[in-house]
Amino acid sequence: MSIFSRLTDIVQSNLNSLLDRAEEPEKLIRLIIQEMEDTLVEVRSSTVKIIAEKKEIERRVADLHRERDEWDRKAEVALTRDREDLAKGALMAKSKVAEQADALAEQLVQVEAALSKANEDIGRLQAKLTDAKTREKALVARTQTASNRVKVRTVLHDERINDALSRFEQVERNLDEMEGRVEAYDVGRTKSLTEEIAELEASHKVEEDLAALKARIAARRNG
Repeated sequence: MSIFSRLTDIVQSNLNSLLDRAEEPEKLIRLIIQEMEDTLVEVRSSTVKIIAEKKEIERRVADLHRERDEWDRKAEVALTRDREDLAKGALMAKSKVAEQADALAEQLVQVEAALSKANEDIGRLQAKLTDAKTREKALVARTQTASNRVKVRTVLHDERINDALSRFEQVERNLDEMEGRVEAYDVGRTKSLTEEIAELEASHKVEEDLAALKARIAARRNG
């Protein structure tokens, strides 16, 4: 079963939407992760080939540049010996080699663009895979929690216990409200005694440092 048809489908996918529509989200997320991992392997494999191609082109360009320089040197040698015909031949050979190097340089630009795109795809795909794995852990935890709750309720299915749980929840709500009131009183509260004393000590230290600095300056002037 394939969830995605191409890399673009993966990086543009909305995992929330996919999982919300799924009858078995846990099974679907595992399939999504497997497909993402397979795609990541394929993209990395193709990236290795692009890198190898880039290195090969760079070597060929470097060789052609050396050959171009060598023909230039030979043309100079021929001209210094009054062999203009040989110099022209060497310059023609140099021109052909330079054209080949320029063509490869253009090809290198295209390869580098493809490599940049591949690296970008890998980064986006890796981020999507990390997100999917995080969601898988959350789904597993939710499923386990729901299962545990069902077991507990099955074993303790008693109206008296339900009443007790209800009263406990009410107590919790009352405590939350009380804590909220305490926090509300703290909003806009003035600084604590400890904070004020700390600021006072810091201010006093600055005054002492300033006085010492003034004394040093006065001493230098009087000296």
